[in-house]
Amino acid sequence: MSALPGTTGRRRIYLMRHGFVDYTSEEVRRTRDPSIVSLTPAGEDEARAAGAALAEVHFDLAICSGLKRTRQTAELVLAEHPDAPELEVEERFQELRSGQYIDFKSPEHLAATMTFLFEQAGEPDAEFLPGGEKFSDAMVRIMDGLTDLLMRPGWASALVVAHEVVNRMVLASVIGAPLGASAGFEQDTGCINIIDFDLVPDESGNRTQIERGMIKAVNLTPANYLKNGMNLRSLEAIFTRPEEAS
Repeated sequence: MSALPGTTGRRRIYLMRHGFVDYTSEEVRRTRDPSIVSLTPAGEDEARAAGAALAEVHFDLAICSGLKRTRQTAELVLAEHPDAPELEVEERFQELRSGQYIDFKSPEHLAATMTFLFEQAGEPDAEFLPGGEKFSDAMVRIMDGLTDLLMRPGWASALVVAHEVVNRMVLASVIGAPLGASAGFEQDTGCINIIDFDLVPDESGNRTQIERGMIKAVNLTPANYLKNGMNLRSLEAIFTRPEEAS
């Protein structure tokens, strides 16, 4: 089994959130479909900054969720790697499928609504907005995707570009926290999380199992490492128009 240098069974995932997008764009409001959004110029800059920060990191695998914003982010990161692996799609890492479209009137309204949803994620039948995917169902598919990735042979370091809620749920799971704890993991746009996983043979010695996960870094933002001036939650910032933020 491939492993990080100096280890016998450790693999590392650089888990990113896509760069900045505009969910208030005319196209999104017209179609009422947030899944179609693309990176803004600011989001492209965030992805390039992440690519520069990761330029010396060797990736054996590169994976995105398949939604346009994660593909764009991954491609900009990999542009800094002359020997980058081919970008793959893992749809199980897609953002939770939302239900009823809500035309939020302010970033505060959005942040309050989403924070409440995250905190209620561990409740039976809790949904991602009314009529949306259940958090518990999403957790199953996300963890299935993560487990299959970790069991995949022949790699030691992987780039995975996913989404805010997906990343929050993965981080909570690594520390054994309930779904509701995902609300405590901020994920700024374009951020990088670093997670190591120790893999060991099972009792039979014929199969590999995950022994533990270890969070090495959370919510690193290469475009602004110290987050100077980043005083809004990502949910507030992503729904604040430039003229409102100035």
